[in-house]
Amino acid sequence: MNTELTMLLDASTMVVVLALGNLALCALLTFFDHGPARPAALSVWSLSKQIQGGAWLLLALGDAGVVPAPLAVPGGYALLFAGVAIEAGASWELARRPGWRRPTLVAGSLAILAFFLCYLVDEEGLRGLAASLLLGAFYLSGSVALAWRWAEASLLRRFLAVASAALALLVASRGLSVLFLQGGWGWMSSELLAQLSSGALYLLMLGNGFGMLLLARERLQEALARLETVDPLTDVPNRRGFFQTLAPWMALARRPGLPTALVVLDLDQFKRINDGYGHPAGDAVLRHVVELTRRQLRDSDQLGRLVGVEFAILLPRTNLDEATLVAERIRAAIEATPVKSERALIKMTASFGVTTIRPEDSTTTLFGRADEALLRAKKEGRNRVAQAGAAPAEV
Repeated sequence: MNTELTMLLDASTMVVVLALGNLALCALLTFFDHGPARPAALSVWSLSKQIQGGAWLLLALGDAGVVPAPLAVPGGYALLFAGVAIEAGASWELARRPGWRRPTLVAGSLAILAFFLCYLVDEEGLRGLAASLLLGAFYLSGSVALAWRWAEASLLRRFLAVASAALALLVASRGLSVLFLQGGWGWMSSELLAQLSSGALYLLMLGNGFGMLLLARERLQEALARLETVDPLTDVPNRRGFFQTLAPWMALARRPGLPTALVVLDLDQFKRINDGYGHPAGDAVLRHVVELTRRQLRDSDQLGRLVGVEFAILLPRTNLDEATLVAERIRAAIEATPVKSERALIKMTASFGVTTIRPEDSTTTLFGRADEALLRAKKEGRNRVAQAGAAPAEV
């Protein structure tokens, strides 16, 4: 079988290389990050490589005469188009656009139909033209998915997007040359373009396969880094993340200007919720409190979970009395809004300690003062807001 895509190359060798390469990638993707929590995009990508490996293997068997050409060629290309369509869908899944996956699969079905029609009309020329254009279009779709939200993309994803787009255009250019430049263009002869197109298919196989492995590892590292600073239950900064946010405001407190306030809140008698309703209900209460608190805050304010049921709120450009009013609104919202669980409506209250950052403060003295105010609110009956003592300069 001497196709347009492998002109001036040993067709058997090229097809075998592509078959073995895709099957090797298939094995890597199958065992990489294998487990119950495996990303959906990685599973779909692995399936696409299996299908493409089978497609190239069928074409290789047809080229060797093991499988009749009338069966191997249409069957192999049908599998190939299905594989690259699924691969493009996996790229859109990775780009967090799962809604584009179904149209990509529909396009794959239409591509198979279009190829069959071309194959019936012309087994050689028109078939090669259709194969080049259709493969290039699907690979280009995958590169667009990698480039989605370019400003947020990592350097690795940007490189893969640009490289994939260039190679996809090179694959498609073989088909375009058949239509418009049959004799070549200057030093770029049709034979050289066919050779470059075949090489592009090989590089796309390697680049897309290993690129997916690297992107999966990159996303895992990002997730692990996020866990270091974000509480997974409530999706707010944990103690470490909150202290990182607090640090620049501690430094600004040494300069003249508007004060910055800190509010520490603790849910009252939370143990009874866990004991009486179970830990899932307790988790629902924590998420509910975070949501209620966020509704009372500005975009510039920062809420964080320090430990257990103790939270902290950073209120930039807010004095002590203004912070007390914010804390009072949050307290009233928590008291007035019970959480609906499977067993009952769970009512809860919270106590608050309020202070402002002083020029001489460290995190130890700042939180020590806020905790003292919180403890006083607890001792005075809970479900209330207490201010820390004013600094000498504020008297």
